[in-house]
Amino acid sequence: MSLNLTNLTDTLNRPMRDLRISVTDRCNFRCPYCMPAEIYGEAYEFLPRAEILTFEEIARLTRLFAGFGVTKARITGGEPLLRTDLPQLITQIAAIPDIADVTLTTNGYLLAQQAQQLKDAGLHRVTVSLDSVDDDIFKQMNGRGFGARRVLHAIQRAADVGLSPIKINAVVQRGANWNDGRAIVDLARHFQGTGHIVRFIEYMDVGNRNGWKLDEVVSADEIIARIDAEMPLEPIPGNYSGEVAERYRYQDGSGEIGVIASVTRPFCGACTRLRLSTDGQIFTCLFATRGTTLRDPIRAGATDDEMRALIARIWTRRADRYSEERAANTPDMRRPAKVEMYQIGG
Repeated sequence: MSLNLTNLTDTLNRPMRDLRISVTDRCNFRCPYCMPAEIYGEAYEFLPRAEILTFEEIARLTRLFAGFGVTKARITGGEPLLRTDLPQLITQIAAIPDIADVTLTTNGYLLAQQAQQLKDAGLHRVTVSLDSVDDDIFKQMNGRGFGARRVLHAIQRAADVGLSPIKINAVVQRGANWNDGRAIVDLARHFQGTGHIVRFIEYMDVGNRNGWKLDEVVSADEIIARIDAEMPLEPIPGNYSGEVAERYRYQDGSGEIGVIASVTRPFCGACTRLRLSTDGQIFTCLFATRGTTLRDPIRAGATDDEMRALIARIWTRRADRYSEERAANTPDMRRPAKVEMYQIGG
């Protein structure tokens, strides 16, 4: 019997709308807040190929999620552009009728040479991670000593082929790219007037290995005040319900920026996201402690209806609100180890 569950909601009445798909757990950067080099060194063992979802498995699951109301699919990693033949997957996902927005989050290092292929395959837009335009700071924060020029060139190339609007994500960490705030102002100024949107992200305690400390978090209020002092800002409404970034535009009309305040102003109550890990587990929160495998039942021959029933059972039991609990200092915050960000994307 077919299930008609497009209005499926979780225990907090949140629908399913956004799917994050991690296509690889590998990355060519070693950003300290995600994959610190001292842990993820040359000897670190990533997933063997046989354990990684195939493109066909990903596309099948995406179709099933679309049947529950998912309209946005974001390809993530690790660094997704390390996955061989990625445009083939983009083509398959873009062909799913209910998926209206196919996007990709990348560190940009391999983007310039793949941008046209990705656009031709059906990718709509990209988000590029760039924590600073200052080479010394950027080299420190990517953990590999790479300068910012190649990423900046990739952003321009993506714009040239029409992968717009382009968003630039910058994690703001005290002592890294925030001392007096100058590096953040410079990043905002660099993209002011380009049509690209810089989104400043509060440093989060994703995973277990980044040494997160609350005193290294720079609040959204601090970030906005620092930029506003040099380039006056005003708040503007969100684009849609559940949008994670708070929006601000320059008063002179030269563009906008965003801040993602997961630590100081959590938005769990409007979260419509689910995440599919590289090895085929579904996670209902960025800070989840465990997932549920979808790969194993698929490979055991489960029908679409059986998979729908499993997905529905997972989502209707969803009660995640980790960031709100963190902000409220809830006593039960001593939880089992959380999934690492490179396994499920940001």
